Parts: sequence; C-alpha cells; structure tokens
Amino acid sequence: PERRGTFWRQKFCTIKLWNTKKCFRNHLKSHAKGNGQRMLKQLLFGLLTALSLYGRTHIVVFGDPHLPGKHPQMKEEVLEHINEWKDVDMVVAMGDLCSKTGTVEEYTYVKTYFSKLKKSLSVITGNHDFIYMDELDSNDKLQHASKEIQEAKLKRFQTTFNLPKLYYSMVKESYLLLFLSADDPNHLAELSKEQLAWLEQELQSHPKMPTIVFFHAPLENTLETYNRWVNTPNFVAQPKKKIHELLQANPQLFLWVSVHTNTSAKEASFASKVNQYEHVTNIHNSDMNKDIIWTNSLFLEENFVSIKTYDHSKQEWIDTLDRHIAVPKF
Repeated sequence: PERRGTFWRQKFCTIKLWNTKKCFRNHLKSHAKGNGQRMLKQLLFGLLTALSLYGRTHIVVFGDPHLPGKHPQMKEEVLEHINEWKDVDMVVAMGDLCSKTGTVEEYTYVKTYFSKLKKSLSVITGNHDFIYMDELDSNDKLQHASKEIQEAKLKRFQTTFNLPKLYYSMVKESYLLLFLSADDPNHLAELSKEQLAWLEQELQSHPKMPTIVFFHAPLENTLETYNRWVNTPNFVAQPKKKIHELLQANPQLFLWVSVHTNTSAKEASFASKVNQYEHVTNIHNSDMNKDIIWTNSLFLEENFVSIKTYDHSKQEWIDTLDRHIAVPKF
C-alpha cells in the first residue's frame, strides 16, 4: 500500500507539473521581455526543485521522553515544532516514555502528551515503561517488579497506544521498518525469544529490502566508553550474541536506531566512525530530559538515508552532524 501510495503521488506530481509548465509557457509568451521572463523561469525552477523532493519520507525520532520528567514545558515546545513541520510523515518514540516506573499516572500523562501530536506516531518500550515497581526502595532507588507486574505494565503500554503487539513492522517507500520493544527483564533492554523468532522471520521474508531497526538500546561498542555504564550488558541490545548472528545473516539490515544511553549530541561519539557495527550503522539519540532537547530526523531517499540533528532550543539544524548512509546493494 505504501509503494502504491508513492506511485500515485508521483503520478499526481507529474500531472500537476505538466499543467504548471503549460501555464508558465503560456504566461511566458505574453511576457517575453526583460525581468518578467527571468523571474518566471526562476519560479519554475523553484517549483521543479520542490516537486523533485515530493515523496521522500521524513521520520522524527523522540529519544526517551521520560514523561513528565524534567523540563515539561520544553517537551511541549518540541511537539509544537514538529507539528509545524509540514513534511513530517511520522514520529517514533524510542521507549522510556514514562519518567520512572510506568505508573498509571505516568501513562495517563504520556497519553495526554502524545494526543497533541498531529503526526503519525510509532512507539516502542523501554525499561522505565515496565521493569520497575511503582514504589522506590528505602534508599529512593528503583527496584525490579515481579513478573506479573511487569507483564501488566507491558499490557498497559499496549492498551495506551492500541497496539495489537509490542513489536511490528511497516513498509515506507522501498524500506522495511522494524519496531522492536524491550520485553524480557533479564537485561534492561532485551528481546524475548518470541520476538527474536518474529524478527528472524521478518528478515527472511524481506531479504533484499533495505531495513531499519528501531530499538531502545544500541548495538555493543557503537559508542566510546565515555561513562561507567556505556557498553555494559544492561546498556546494549540483548541478547547480543543472537542479535549479532541475525545481523551477519542479513546484509539488508543497515541502520539500527537507538537511545537508552542518553548520549548528548555534544558527545564526540554521538555521530562518528565508532557507530559502525560491521555493515550496520547505529544512529544514537539523546533523551528529552536534558537542558537542551535534540531530535534526529531520518530522510528516506531512493538510494540513501540522510540523518539530520535539530536543536530545539536554538531552533536550528546542526549541520556538522549531517550524515548520509547508502542503501545496501545486492
């Protein structure tokens, strides 16, 4: 359906472009002298450029919203910015939507917050959405909940967003997008056996389709170890051995989008050569609890994906963090 939609959008653009060119030709005939002709040619060139961009998919990534958390007003402003961007096709919220423990109150706030978003929304879980008990321990530390409570919170997540399953896929343009959720509490970001089996089947069913994974945690050693928890077992995608095997067997999977480590856009390894895991590039995202909120945007082009980072405090793109990742060729 997405590919058919793209086809008809292109046909629509072709018809509109033909009519526009005809209109401009007729107009040029009656204004064949001086500045008027030059101005009309410039307008036509601008229109052609705009139409050539029509159809690419723009995905905005929300890293760890932690709602309500810190700076709630700044988070509201981020929504306003994204709603104002006319070319956004979808937003992906990358887990840890809840601030701490996934209480009923936090989920109510989460639902209200995202109800203000005027774009399509895809969500996945993080550890703060289901792993912990509502109450902190005597030292104000998080404590793991029972299996029954964890399962109830995962169900709460599904119900909040009307999800048939916690993990799912979709096709955008010529790309396969896989949305994976942390659903095994053995580590802070681990995939269950059932989800791994589903993931393997999805990859086998689309062997030549460029594939992008969205998951809460990054691949191992795709950041410099700039603090004590980065690259430790609880802060990489698990089970790492099985994930490694799947990546080796599936060269079409070329992008892994993550957060969890809450890496600042100012950190040197946020966008660097260390982000490469064999043939896969890990796109790291910052959380939304910092004094500055950054969001990454993925632009799905025909032969590559462009990644751009936006500073919502300054309301400007950070050109030095621009990246272009080529689509794998078979």
